[in-house]
Amino acid sequence: MANFEQCKNGSRPLALITGASSGIGERFARRLARDGYDLILVARRKERLAEIGSELETKHGIRAEVQAADLARDQDVERLVNVIQGGPALDLLINGAGFGTRGHFAEVDAEKSEKMVRVHVLASVRLVRAALPAMIGRGCGALINISSLGAFFTTVHYTTYSATKSYLNVFSEGLAAELAGTGLKVQALCPGLTRTGFMFTPEYTDFHYEKIPKFAWMNPERVVDQSLSALENGPVVFIPGVFNRMFVRIMKAPLAGRLVGGAINLLSRGKQAW
Repeated sequence: MANFEQCKNGSRPLALITGASSGIGERFARRLARDGYDLILVARRKERLAEIGSELETKHGIRAEVQAADLARDQDVERLVNVIQGGPALDLLINGAGFGTRGHFAEVDAEKSEKMVRVHVLASVRLVRAALPAMIGRGCGALINISSLGAFFTTVHYTTYSATKSYLNVFSEGLAAELAGTGLKVQALCPGLTRTGFMFTPEYTDFHYEKIPKFAWMNPERVVDQSLSALENGPVVFIPGVFNRMFVRIMKAPLAGRLVGGAINLLSRGKQAW
């Protein structure tokens, strides 16, 4: 994990996490609280955030501020920008909010596709822009943009999702190049199948994920631990898990990639593919 000793100045480091009410975002919150971070927890579900924040404050003696926000709404993003710019400099910003849809682009509700772009891309860009000046001024800090294996390829039913995650990868690589020598670290975290509630929603009721082999899955705790371990000296675009890294290598091989991509396209069509 990146060394923030130079940032502390006698106080606890501070992290802002979007998507902190569940899944990988929640696991980041729990790990960072254990490591002594004060937290700003962001998600739509205020009651769930308050429950997590209270638990972490009691258990670890840290401070957890709750900011209920829908990152598809401009006014909510602007409020978070003001929180970042009006408070102490962040040591770590984790853009973890996100959601998935299934269906051909022409058939998915247009508002859902637009919200995905707003949450995955526009909100992340605005929050990074708000956090960077203070980080650069202190010469330390880190950004983690939670991307996906879907950034490396796309299939039917996931066109917008893959496109937004690809943006986060390229955005992170560009930021890392611009920030070289400043003391800041940037990571695009690209998890594969992870045991969270992300896919167990009405959007995915016709996709039999339980038939995917156990070795293809990771627990969110492992994803978070590997991400933080790689933040200091790992690649900007970081893929946790040996299986996931091998999968991406195969997908990048011309012949094997076409064969695997065809199989994924078939599987992604739902019940009929099984």
